[in-house]
Amino acid sequence: MGSGSWSIEKRSNLRSESFSRENENVPEIGCLSIIVLGASGDLAKKKTFPALFNLYRQGFLQPSEVYIFGYARTKISDDELRNRIRGYLIPTKGASSEQSESVSKFLQLIKYVCGSYDGEEGFQLLDKEISEHEISRNSVEGSSRRLFYLALPPSVYPPVCKMIKHCCMNKSDLGGWTRIVVEKPFGKDLDSSEKLSTQIGELFEEPQIYRIDHYLGKELVQNLLVLRFANRFFLPLWNRDNIDNVQIVFREDFGTDGRGGYFDEYGIIRDIIQNHLMQVLCLVAMEKPVSLKPEHIRDEKVKVLQSVLPIEDKEVVLGQYEGYTDDPTVPDHSNTPTFATVVLRIHNERWEGVPFILKAGKALNSRKAEIRVQFKDVPGDIFKCKKQGRNEFVIRLQPLEAMYMKLTVKQPGLEMSTVQSELDLSYGQRYQGITIPEAYERLILDTIRGDQQHFVRRDELKAAWEIFTPLLHRIDNGEMKPIPYKPGSRGPAEADELLEKSGYVQTRGYIWIPPTL
Repeated sequence: MGSGSWSIEKRSNLRSESFSRENENVPEIGCLSIIVLGASGDLAKKKTFPALFNLYRQGFLQPSEVYIFGYARTKISDDELRNRIRGYLIPTKGASSEQSESVSKFLQLIKYVCGSYDGEEGFQLLDKEISEHEISRNSVEGSSRRLFYLALPPSVYPPVCKMIKHCCMNKSDLGGWTRIVVEKPFGKDLDSSEKLSTQIGELFEEPQIYRIDHYLGKELVQNLLVLRFANRFFLPLWNRDNIDNVQIVFREDFGTDGRGGYFDEYGIIRDIIQNHLMQVLCLVAMEKPVSLKPEHIRDEKVKVLQSVLPIEDKEVVLGQYEGYTDDPTVPDHSNTPTFATVVLRIHNERWEGVPFILKAGKALNSRKAEIRVQFKDVPGDIFKCKKQGRNEFVIRLQPLEAMYMKLTVKQPGLEMSTVQSELDLSYGQRYQGITIPEAYERLILDTIRGDQQHFVRRDELKAAWEIFTPLLHRIDNGEMKPIPYKPGSRGPAEADELLEKSGYVQTRGYIWIPPTL
């Protein structure tokens, strides 16, 4: 189905669910207020507001129904906030008059409120502004919808949530709701995560809390359940009898780029592996859920996490790129890894003995995120083609979204010789003219709809931290040291050695080339 169909279907679904209740015997749904806390910060400018604009532009956010409030400590006017955001919505040069008009109309839906994150005065003023908007839209008290997006550091989540609970909630329940969206990192280890979860959980019920992990909004990640459970030929193959190893890889070709001080507090495992890559692992390894209901899917993900065995130090390689500590915001003797390869073992009937290799790093020789499922050797290799490489199913998450199956075929010609080739579905070629939505667009839309399928549940978060906290404490205590590696390389050579020990067989003489249009 093309993107046009996707957009029309999504729009009609959203409108039928949220905006048009004419023939249903349910309470009238009031207007929608989206409150971006931390509105003057980088995350809000680069991700949150552009996602809201794209939803508005595609008709998902109707100007007659929605109003957007920015809240932060910075003392600026409505117009100053709008001007700060404008450049992130469309290109500053070459924008058509239609685009510029669309941006201007969207920006008029934004109002700014200045206040502290731990004082009632600012939040009382915010509540007053929201209420005035709701009254102007003739919303019955208690029927309106309030979505609070916390584009803030986790340290201020507890006071902000407390202020929202005390000052900004819907006054009664007549079909409306109040929901909060919180960004990672959710703590630094199991204890801090549980403390944060408890503080927020005392104020809001779990169905009101949306812990966002933008990897769960990516097109190819969302395709995983469909691929696995809607295609017959994968069902008998997806297990320990056929699969030798699974790699989930995140690579960046740049360093910390001015975020050194922030990154040094967390490191690559907390920043990427414990959340993004573990969420992908769950979708690759989980059993088929009873249905597509969010709780059924999240139940299966938790079962996978609870089946992961403790990480062994011999199956971990840490690295730090040379020059990392040159950043003035990074301590000279920092032990923080900028690269890690971790082998996880899932102790269940489907995956016993199959290594799941999670690899993430900065300042490497390429930029990509992918899932690589490598199958076992063909028994009785009559073509003597084993040295060319194994069958692999690769799902490329970014950039150049694609999925392809590496397989051995006869090389064209008179000789009976074999070569590695691929069955390739490259999105840029197959779905020409279709814009793949940004992850944040999908996830904000899911929040408005009340669909928690692509958000992290509290027990899921806890189980993920239980896996990594012992390892992280050993690193924090200096018991494990990162190996230096050169920027622009593959990372430490020891990581490739660990891959080989884990059973991964490198394909020789084959490179996947994205097809041209």
